[in-house]
Amino acid sequence: MFIVYDNNNLNTIVKSLVSDNKKALDELYNYYYPRLYAFAKKFLKVEDDINDILQEVFIKIWENRKNIKNVETFNAYIFTITKNAVVSYFREKTKLIAFESRVREMATAEGYLTENTAEYKDIKEKVDQLIEQLPQKRQQIFKLSREQGLSNKEIASEMGISVKTVEDHIMHAIRFLKNNLKTLDIITLLYLALFL
Repeated sequence: MFIVYDNNNLNTIVKSLVSDNKKALDELYNYYYPRLYAFAKKFLKVEDDINDILQEVFIKIWENRKNIKNVETFNAYIFTITKNAVVSYFREKTKLIAFESRVREMATAEGYLTENTAEYKDIKEKVDQLIEQLPQKRQQIFKLSREQGLSNKEIASEMGISVKTVEDHIMHAIRFLKNNLKTLDIITLLYLALFL
């Protein structure tokens, strides 16, 4: 197991990451997470949003590990990815605010919600069916989060697992659901925006 003490050791870990060592990713996570969290916290206030963003950052690091050419600049590299992820988050939030505003405008039209109730129920049914396809543990974690409203820390405590494991399961569950909801009409988009 790697222990980060200095730049030389960090460089060794990054080289190991490039060589497909998953333990190196865990070590980088342990080392960088508090620093990246503090960095993102300057822009974001919601803990779950920061955790989601950082989860994506480390997924990108792993997926693009072969593209890391210079271990000396890794520190700048990972902070740049985080900065870009925060910027993307704000862009998506802006789109979501505009989208929700559009939905509210449409909802004021008489009969709109009534006419679409059946369609909305169909989507919820599809989502529920997809949730049932998740591995049992992931399904349980997702339901505790989305249906019972427990925080990641509460779920981790209840199930006796790490917060990182909870975050990983939720992220994969959401990705699975979104990938399998191909019909992006207005109601589907609303459901995705509000509930996933």
